[in-house]
Amino acid sequence: MLISIVLKILNEEDNIADLLDSLVIQEGPIEIVIVDADSDDRTHEIVSDYMERYPFIHLHIKRGSRGVGLNHGLSLAQGDVIALTDGDCIANPNWVSSIRHTMTAGASMMAGRSINIGLKAWEELDRVELNYKGVDCTWPGCNLALIREVYEKVGGVDPWFITAEDIDFNFRVIEAGFSIEHDPGMIVYNRTRSTVYGFVRQAFWNGAGRKQLTLKHGRLWQSYDPLRMFRQRMTFWAMIRLVFAMMGYIGFKLFGDKGPYQ
Repeated sequence: MLISIVLKILNEEDNIADLLDSLVIQEGPIEIVIVDADSDDRTHEIVSDYMERYPFIHLHIKRGSRGVGLNHGLSLAQGDVIALTDGDCIANPNWVSSIRHTMTAGASMMAGRSINIGLKAWEELDRVELNYKGVDCTWPGCNLALIREVYEKVGGVDPWFITAEDIDFNFRVIEAGFSIEHDPGMIVYNRTRSTVYGFVRQAFWNGAGRKQLTLKHGRLWQSYDPLRMFRQRMTFWAMIRLVFAMMGYIGFKLFGDKGPYQ
């Protein structure tokens, strides 16, 4: 079973080698489809060096949003199964073998375990889960795998989204009648932001993405589990994240057209 690993990137010279080192040792057969939004750092040079050594790595240049890049990569993927991750992640050595095992057993879409690495206070922040038809739809796009049929039926991600395009995609997967299962053995290590500015900026635009979800899907408050949210660790940094997320949620209509490529 060929597995296509698709990732969209921009200016990842500090991280892309670590990711590719973790991917080239995965169980084959695989192909790695990289879509770069035209980086202006050394990302191209680093990826080109890996392409010379590993012919199953393919680099494509496509300017546009995260959604535009991801959709381009999905359209180029040749595998029966498509796995998604990000340029600032590191895959566990058994990541692909776990995907292959669960997909062979009949799963249509899998969400893995994403472990934050970086500043300890940011590593321990909980996800703010959003349920749709009883299914957690907030599994991040840095660690998903799906059979080709899901992509062919649901289509790609919605390029309108600044962030939360992965949540919207998960919504549409459930709406199309597929299930999303969780495999804790399918592990990816996800870097937290390295600066306070990067942290609050990410929180702001994640809040804007939640606003986009409400604009597209209607009121979603009933989809949150208040008791579960109350039980989350409300640390200082969790409060800071919440404040900036609310600012992004409220200010989306003012700043939405200036959203970043994250």
